[in-house]
Amino acid sequence: MKLNLLSCDAQKPDRRAIAKCIEAVSSNIDASLSNELTDILLEGDPVDILMEDKNSGSALRALRKLSIDYEIIE
Repeated sequence: MKLNLLSCDAQKPDRRAIAKCIEAVSSNIDASLSNELTDILLEGDPVDILMEDKNSGSALRALRKLSIDYEIIE
């Protein structure tokens, strides 16, 4: 499943938690890349990630908990 992470609406976003969440839900992103993607997302630019289908429900809940807006592409 492909996701487009649009923005983070949290007043004080937790960079570390967001990076760990991106790394955990993604099928091909390591810690270094997840930190870069977190910076891009918090600057206001959308980020595309490929997510494993087996954990999609819990992954989407984790993104919502971090106040990350997303759209499902595939």
